[in-house]
Amino acid sequence: MIGKRIITIPEKVEVNLASGVLTMKGPLGTLTREFKSIIEININDKEITLAPQKTDVDTCALWGTYGSHIANMILGVTKGYEKKMQIEGVGYKVNVVGDKMVLEIGLSHDVEVPIPEGIKAVSDKSGFAFSGIDKELVGQFAAKIRAYKKTEPYKGKGIRYVGEFIRRKQGKKSTA
Repeated sequence: MIGKRIITIPEKVEVNLASGVLTMKGPLGTLTREFKSIIEININDKEITLAPQKTDVDTCALWGTYGSHIANMILGVTKGYEKKMQIEGVGYKVNVVGDKMVLEIGLSHDVEVPIPEGIKAVSDKSGFAFSGIDKELVGQFAAKIRAYKKTEPYKGKGIRYVGEFIRRKQGKKSTA
């Protein structure tokens, strides 16, 4: 189980737990997250262990979830997270202007999306990328951008993740 795993703390990461709030400082920044007291978080020299207070279904589910959250926080403050996306379609473009992304995606107007604090956005001809230390924030912003113009199955036009497979459909057949 994920919750039973011992999470090792890298050399450059500093971990503090005070009244249910876990704070991690690393080379890339600082992350904080609040945890319920249902799961006991023990910080020893260079490892973190988790132990549930009860053994019911909800507590066991949170046990693994908290283990994943803590491991993601450690990875975020040491290496960071990145989502690469691509845009496909005639006249479709994405530009980063200051703290906004301007999407030209075949609508009657350009869509301006503010970039959240803590995310760095970079765009080029065929795609763009988001990076940051918070996995949830990077993933949520990438999903929000993708939702503006999902890839359609006939011509493949739209916004998608790099490496995402789009199942293509056959168009109408002409009869002769």
